[in-house]
Amino acid sequence: MFNEIQENQEDYKKFYEQFSKNLKLGIHEDATNRNKLCELLRFNTSKSGDDLISFKEYVARMKEGQKDIFYITGESKAAVQNSPFLESLKKKGYEVLYLVDPIDEYMVQQVKDYDGKKLKSCTKEGLDLEETEEEKKNKEEEKAKYETLCKLMKDVLGDKVEKVIVSTRIDESPCILVTGEYGWTANMERIMKAQALRDSSMTSYMVSKKTMEINPRNPIIEELRKKAEQDTSDKTVKDLIWLLFETSLLTSGFTLDESNTFASRIHRMIKLGLSIYEDDSKEDDDLPPLAEAKEGGAEVSNKMEEVD
Repeated sequence: MFNEIQENQEDYKKFYEQFSKNLKLGIHEDATNRNKLCELLRFNTSKSGDDLISFKEYVARMKEGQKDIFYITGESKAAVQNSPFLESLKKKGYEVLYLVDPIDEYMVQQVKDYDGKKLKSCTKEGLDLEETEEEKKNKEEEKAKYETLCKLMKDVLGDKVEKVIVSTRIDESPCILVTGEYGWTANMERIMKAQALRDSSMTSYMVSKKTMEINPRNPIIEELRKKAEQDTSDKTVKDLIWLLFETSLLTSGFTLDESNTFASRIHRMIKLGLSIYEDDSKEDDDLPPLAEAKEGGAEVSNKMEEVD
């Protein structure tokens, strides 16, 4: 009967609005009919606009040489469509499935592949994109160039991240946080934190270690690398690393554990932007004065010496 309803697009759209959660629950619980139920699923994608498409349609329009089905989970379509995780995929012309229903997180754990194509999360480790020889060569050069900065960022952030590496999945954003291949995604972590009867002991080992991926082509990261190479103990660099980490937590879909600390860093930056300088006697270690201000001061003193 479901297959018959599928034949009329308008009827199926109404049916799917009402029963999509039940179908996805069926995939989670009914192993026998899992493959049949997969044919009934519909998703928004990065190329479908307002239309919903099936796995079959997605596979039919896959790029030549594409081995995997890419998907991203999140709170809403609006939240995922501008996600930094999609930057390189969109640039290369790959289509990405939007899984924005909370039950999708459970459903996708049971659907490992479709038609011989593996389902790959854009927000987890192990996202291998096809690269040309030139791209591979550039990647190795960038890896060597940013090795010092990656090591410094790991030292500053400590156990907040498992490692810091050069990214291939972001094109414009400075950095993102990626979760382990077999742990929870940021979205799943959010869902589990909202459970009234959650098991805290389970949470501790299912929360993935985060990998920070930096974009070597971003001007912020480029400038940070130059500053870090000049002086690895520069407090400005350390504060900026923390600020980048906290903003990437938000853009990657996580929640901030210490929102007050983040807010105070932002307020300090706003004050600097508005040229509000606090009393030097007041102890505040959030952010030191900007490096430009120091340089400007040095120039003034040099000119005064010339006058003397």
